[in-house]
Amino acid sequence: MLQTARSFKGMVVAPHRLAAEAGLSVLREGGNAIEAMIAAASTIAVVYPHMNGLGGDGFWLIGRAGTPPIGIQGCGRAALGVDRAWFATQGLTRIPTRGPLSAVTVAGTVAGWDRANYLSRTQFGGRLPLSRLLQDAIHYAWEGVAVTDSLHINAAKKLAELRDVPGFADLYLVDGAPVPVGYRLRQQKLADTLTRLSQTDFSDFYRGELARSMASDLEKVGSPLRLEDFQRHEAVEVRPLSIEVAGHTVYNLPPPTQGLASLLILALYARRPAAAADSADHLHRLVEATKAAFRVRNAHVTDPDYMTSDPLDFLRDAEITRMAGTMSDERAAPWPDPPRPGDTVWLAATDHRGLSVSFIQSIYWEFGSGVVLPGTGITWQNRGMSFDLDPSGINAYEPGRLPFHTIQPALAELSDGRLMAYGTMGGEGQPQTQAAVFTRHVLHGQDLQASVTAPRWLLGRTWGEESTNLKIENRFDPAVIDTLKARGHDVQVVGAFEEFMGHAGAIVRHPDGLLEGACDPRSDGAVAAR
Repeated sequence: MLQTARSFKGMVVAPHRLAAEAGLSVLREGGNAIEAMIAAASTIAVVYPHMNGLGGDGFWLIGRAGTPPIGIQGCGRAALGVDRAWFATQGLTRIPTRGPLSAVTVAGTVAGWDRANYLSRTQFGGRLPLSRLLQDAIHYAWEGVAVTDSLHINAAKKLAELRDVPGFADLYLVDGAPVPVGYRLRQQKLADTLTRLSQTDFSDFYRGELARSMASDLEKVGSPLRLEDFQRHEAVEVRPLSIEVAGHTVYNLPPPTQGLASLLILALYARRPAAAADSADHLHRLVEATKAAFRVRNAHVTDPDYMTSDPLDFLRDAEITRMAGTMSDERAAPWPDPPRPGDTVWLAATDHRGLSVSFIQSIYWEFGSGVVLPGTGITWQNRGMSFDLDPSGINAYEPGRLPFHTIQPALAELSDGRLMAYGTMGGEGQPQTQAAVFTRHVLHGQDLQASVTAPRWLLGRTWGEESTNLKIENRFDPAVIDTLKARGHDVQVVGAFEEFMGHAGAIVRHPDGLLEGACDPRSDGAVAAR
C-alpha cells in the first residue's frame, strides 16, 4: 500500500517515475520548482509519449503561499489559412478525430516552457541552462525507455484507427504490432529536436529551423498548419480564477480551459458537504455539482475572445446559491449533456523555498492526431477536433481561434497556511477527480495518499467509449452503490483501479516547510523527494 511521502527540501510528483526523478535531480542541483518542472515535463514527453509531448499544449500555475499564483496559457490556435468552408470542400461535416486533418492547431506547450523559464530567471532566481534542464529528456529519447503497460495497451486499443496515420507505425509499431511492454523505445529524431532546443532556445520551435521543418512536414501530410501559424504563436500570462471554499482559496485556469467547472463543483459541494468522505451523500452531491457545473461549462466556456459571459459572474455568491438550489440531495438530475473527452499528464513540483508549480500538458486523445513528424519525431495533437463546424456551436471553428481545453491544473491556499498543488489527467474526469482529492483531504481530513488511492468515479464518456453514465470503481462499499442507484443514478461498476479514472497526484506544503506528496497507483508514477 502506498503511503504519503514526506520531506522538507523539495518534491516532484509525476505519472512516470523517470520524470519525477528528472525534476528532483534539478532540485538537488539548486534549481527552483519551475526549472524542475521543465526537466520533468520534457522528460515525460519522452517516456509517456502516448499521453503528452512537444506537439501538444500546456498550462501552468506558479505560486507561493500568501500571494496569488501566476497562470501561463500555453495553448495553440487554429490554422489561419482555412475556415469552415474549407473543411466542407474536403467533404467533411466535422473535423476528423485522427490524422492530418485533426492536426489543425499549433502546439503551445514549448512556448509555455519558454514563458515559465523567463519567469524563473527574472522573478525566482533561476540559473540553470536549458542544456541541463533538457538533459534527462535527451538521454531517454536517445538511449531509449522501457515501454509501459499503458503505452502498449493504448496502442493496441487504437491500432485500427491509427495504423495508417502518417508516421505512427514508424514509432509505435514493431513488425506491424504495437510496441510490446518492456521494449526499448528509442526516439532519436526527438532527441535531435530536444538537443537543438537546448543549444539554441525554445523560440526555435516557433521561429527557427525547427519551425520550418515542422511546418513543411505538416503541409506534406495534409495538415492546414503553416509556418505563419508557428511564427505568430506565443504563450501568455493569465490571471487565474479563484473562489473561496469553506475558508480555503482555490485557484484554477480561466477559459478556454474548464477550470471554471472545477471551481464550481467545489463551491457547490461546500454549500452542503457530506458528513463523511466516500459515503453515498459525498458521491451524490459531487456528481450533482458536476452536472450543474458542466452545464455552465458547455453553454459558455470557449475562447475568451468569443465569450459573451464573464466567467467571474458564475463564481459570485448569488449565482452559487442559485445553482445550489437546483440540486437535489435525494434524486439524480437527468443526464447526459454533451461530453468532452481528453487525455493528458499532470505534474507538480515544490522547492525548499516554498515555490510550487501545478502543471499539465496534453496531446488531447491518446497519441493525439497520430501524426508523427519525420523531421523532428514529434507526435502532433488532435485538440482541434474539439471545434464544431456548425457556426452556431459554442466552440465553432474560426481561423486563429483557441480551442476549448479540458486540461487545467489546480492550486489551493488552505486556511491554515498550507499550499496544495493537485491535479490529474482524464478529460471529463479532471474536475471530478480534483474535487474527489480536495474534498477527501481538505474538507474531510483524509490522508493525502489515501485521498488519491481511494476508489473514484467518473460521470461522462471515457476514452473511446460513447457511454455517458456514472462509472464507479468496484472498491466502493456495495451499500453506497445501491444507494446511488436508488437515487436515480445510471451506475456502471468498473474495475478496481481503472486508468481512465485518471492519474492524479498532489503536493502539500506546510508553513513549517514540511512537504507531503501523493501519486496515483493507476499510473507509472512516483513521488520523488529530498
